[in-house]
Amino acid sequence: MTTYPAHDIGSSSHPYAVGVLDGMLRVDSPSYHEGEVASHIVALMRDLGFTAEIDAAGNAVGTIGRGGAPSVMLLGHMDTIPGHIPVRVEGDRLYGRGAVDAKGPLAAMICAAATAAARGFPGSLTVVGAVEEETPSSRGAMHIRATHPRPDALIVGEPSGWDTVVVGYKGKTDLSYRVRCDPTHPSNPEPKATELVCRAWGTLLDVLGPGAGNHSFATPGPTLVSLSGDMAVAEAEFSVRTPPLYDVERLVDQLTAKLPKGHLELINSVAACRTDRSDPVVRALSGAIRAQHHRPVWKVKSGTSDMNTLAEVWDVPMATYGPGDSALDHADNEHILMEDYLRGIDVLVRTLDTLGADPALRPALSLLTAERSSGPSGPDSP
Repeated sequence: MTTYPAHDIGSSSHPYAVGVLDGMLRVDSPSYHEGEVASHIVALMRDLGFTAEIDAAGNAVGTIGRGGAPSVMLLGHMDTIPGHIPVRVEGDRLYGRGAVDAKGPLAAMICAAATAAARGFPGSLTVVGAVEEETPSSRGAMHIRATHPRPDALIVGEPSGWDTVVVGYKGKTDLSYRVRCDPTHPSNPEPKATELVCRAWGTLLDVLGPGAGNHSFATPGPTLVSLSGDMAVAEAEFSVRTPPLYDVERLVDQLTAKLPKGHLELINSVAACRTDRSDPVVRALSGAIRAQHHRPVWKVKSGTSDMNTLAEVWDVPMATYGPGDSALDHADNEHILMEDYLRGIDVLVRTLDTLGADPALRPALSLLTAERSSGPSGPDSP
């Protein structure tokens, strides 16, 4: 692998940054099969001066900088949904599975961290390529939050658009409802397993109430994920996107009480998360976007990300950011505009410069760290 000066990576005139993403896209990495791309990323990070390894969960973890405070983590995911897209350049578009979701943001983070370190970032920068974000378990992020020291600040890599900062995500609750009935003739008036699981969807909608839907961040949004089975055995899977402070236990209790038979199982649940525009990371990202003569946009999303998983345990300044159009997530024509990708690197470099060097910000990070050691604080609302 050819070594390039780290300070050149953040420059939009240097081809190395595009080559970083191109190389990652050429290694297929559907969930549960991230080993090859993890090895590729670790080798890449070592070439750029990181101390890097694959951890026990399979995450690619690299650290660079002078050590000490502030410690900033940049975490994106390496896994993609299944399905190969030939890697190619057409005009200003780089195609490939993961170009947007989320190898593009992760590649931008690697390039930005190497550049910021070369520019003298005073603390430590850790970049994580996480496994299994596209699965219900989010095993990579779960392992990081359980084993890695809590950083002073966190940036999660997902496609927000180069000029947009994501300040919140709905939570998600996954449910399975399984019914067994005695085999019988179709003309028997007793309800069949397939009929019962179909009725359960209507029951869930009744429990959630008439305002349910993903039209608002403040309301629960149900999805009928799957139906399968026959008259004797049938199963349905439901997913509910939940707003902040939503009582999942009460939902499960109410739904269980209204289902006549069968077994309702809570498969997985992660809480919603939301930060504030005054959050140091949000401010730094917003200022970096303004530095490119563009007005930043702030969004909340009805999906979930590893930010949900980490925010359940880590009460630190955080936001989600990454180049790429999220409308192309999982699309057959998934691609990223190279100009936006390079702009995203520049935004991240400026953000890290701010987090590391702004004299008004570093005391704020120290104060927040002190507050965390004395007890958790409540969430803010934008």
